[in-house]
Amino acid sequence: MAGHSKWANIQHRKGRQDKLRSKMFSKFSKEITVAAKMGDPDPDKNPRLRLAVKEAKQASMPKDNIERAIKKATGGDAEDYEEIRYEGYGTNGVAVIVETMTDNRNRTASTVRSTFTKYGGNLGETGSVGFMFDRKGEVTYPLAVGDADTVMMAAIEAGAEDVESSEDGHVIYCADTDLNDVSTALEAELGESDSTKLIWRPTTTTEMDLEGMQKLMKLIDALEDDDDVQRVTANFEASDEVMEALE
Repeated sequence: MAGHSKWANIQHRKGRQDKLRSKMFSKFSKEITVAAKMGDPDPDKNPRLRLAVKEAKQASMPKDNIERAIKKATGGDAEDYEEIRYEGYGTNGVAVIVETMTDNRNRTASTVRSTFTKYGGNLGETGSVGFMFDRKGEVTYPLAVGDADTVMMAAIEAGAEDVESSEDGHVIYCADTDLNDVSTALEAELGESDSTKLIWRPTTTTEMDLEGMQKLMKLIDALEDDDDVQRVTANFEASDEVMEALE
């Protein structure tokens, strides 16, 4: 989703990176611990853990933090987290998916609901907006790895489904269950990726003006600031001018 990616870049330029990095590392640690607890603590034998570790490394999370999160799972003192997905609507009917990991379902549900209400949205039932997204694997590369045709050929050979190339770089999509194999094949051909992760890819989008985006980003920011929230996805679309004008 180009809009959300641009917003992340704007946040970085405006100096929020330190706060965001601290939040991000905490969320990665939780995902790594849960993945290691649910499966094998060896990333080579646990695809979910391998992906979590890879995403954390790509975000420059220190190796010690990663090892500590895995050790916490094997030490028997890790909290029991439940993964819950919430769905709702933001400004102008934009569809929003909120993925959480919590040790207190009631607390998380209450906080997510009140956040939607506070910022002009509505929390819906499970499945109320999910049909507007496909679960996909996403691998991104910078422009420097090659032209669109080179990346397209590598993606096809790796078993990917789709490629989007622009001035911002190359985005490769695949079935969610194929992400590990596709990303491994791509890296053998193109080198280390910028990011590798599972996403909700919107099948339909809602065009937003500046006022609508300002309201929507307040909702997304508030949700992402919640320690129980792992990630937020929304199906908005906005012009470069609108994204650059955001404060």
